[in-house]
Amino acid sequence: MVDSANFIESAKRAIEIERDAITELIGRIDASFAKACQLLLDCKGRVVVTGMGKSGHIGKKIAATLASTGTPSFFVHPGEASHGDLGMITANDVVIAISNSGSTAEVVTILPLIKRMEAPLISMTGSKTSTLAQEADANLDVSVALEACPLGLAPTSSTTATLVMGDALAIALLEARGFSAEDFAFSHPGGSLGRRLLLKVSDIMHAGERIPSVKHNVLLSDALLEISEKGLGMTAIVDDNNKLCGLFTDGDLRRSLDKNIDILKTRIDDVMTPNCRTISADILAAEALAIMEDGKINGLIVVDKSQQVVGALNMHDLLKAGVI
Repeated sequence: MVDSANFIESAKRAIEIERDAITELIGRIDASFAKACQLLLDCKGRVVVTGMGKSGHIGKKIAATLASTGTPSFFVHPGEASHGDLGMITANDVVIAISNSGSTAEVVTILPLIKRMEAPLISMTGSKTSTLAQEADANLDVSVALEACPLGLAPTSSTTATLVMGDALAIALLEARGFSAEDFAFSHPGGSLGRRLLLKVSDIMHAGERIPSVKHNVLLSDALLEISEKGLGMTAIVDDNNKLCGLFTDGDLRRSLDKNIDILKTRIDDVMTPNCRTISADILAAEALAIMEDGKINGLIVVDKSQQVVGALNMHDLLKAGVI
């Protein structure tokens, strides 16, 4: 049986070794790093990342991070590149080749072909004197003093350092491009950020026959039937031209009942809220959420420029759409 303290000690030691490896990278952010960034920024094609084994796994993550932060990128397996996939690389591309030793056979094999097509080459290696580092237009030093693996065999600190260097490249490029949160959302339309930044009111509002709406001269009882049927906790009150006159909500109903108002005799005009808050269909759903939160209200009527009612939405619609 292994004492639990041994597990904890091993884990802490591994984290400390990898932390130190990352800290060492700060001193290597130099002219070579700046040159690599410029090559990537000037790239007219795509960034092609390649690497074998664990370096390949890290390379896939780097490619994905670059692609999602404004630098079009994809991963090519170096072994497959030797058997046809090299055709995916063009002279307009920039290649990032990853190899801790700098002499991985599958990577070194395709170097002459990359150089022949004159595609700029950036390397990430643990040896500045290696074949890959010497052939590169810019070499990024990701060497480590120790692997977290006590045998010094399993890539641990070295892969972490490479991943962090890749993140450093991606963030430097992101800031240089002026990449915004909205740009990020376009690359992540299925994520919560994408929904918050891309979804508009028109995409989620109730429209047409689903809009709770009554004429301005109806009885309060008729308005209550409309609220109950449409299920949004409110109804718009409109004139004969469908222009908004006011709003009546569940909250208004409670206040009306407190005053002992007869719902079968009272006109909706007498109890509605005129000059209510409205929104347009083309604003972001996230803006609608902010308006509701600021006003402490649960629903909004959507109007066009002539104040005609074109839609309605409530907090539940925003929740269902993933905006909240």
